[in-house]
Amino acid sequence: MSSPTEEPRPPFPPFDEESARAKVLAAEKGWNTRDPEKVALAYTVDTVWRNRDEWVSGRDEVVDFLTRKWEREHDYALRKALWTYSGHRIAVRFQYECRDADGQWWRCYGNENWEFAPNGLMARREASINDLRIDEADRRIHGPRAEGDDSEIPI
Repeated sequence: MSSPTEEPRPPFPPFDEESARAKVLAAEKGWNTRDPEKVALAYTVDTVWRNRDEWVSGRDEVVDFLTRKWEREHDYALRKALWTYSGHRIAVRFQYECRDADGQWWRCYGNENWEFAPNGLMARREASINDLRIDEADRRIHGPRAEGDDSEIPI
């Protein structure tokens, strides 16, 4: 029996294309809630992250990191796409848009490498991200993906 802090998260590795895509869409949906406590439950209690130039270790640090992130990234909306998968690893590309406290809009492009524990929780996440200043009129992502929409993100 698993502990409440390590509740299994299907789909489980090893991944095939269908289960990898489902994992990617589930991660996108979770992050679009902008709920740090809820999002952190998808990661092992000892998860390790690299996000840009910051290292995060463990769920408590994940919650702190995400809280800070979404306090400064207003109207955050994310799209993820499967890049590749093998065994217990998945690589994704993503874009998100948000505005800062001054009202400047940003589109952030990135790639992530994910490694999963057998229970389907993410044990490792490495993200490389580039930020592009955009005009509000140039926005492409206006909130979470509609139910049933599995379209690719625009390049």
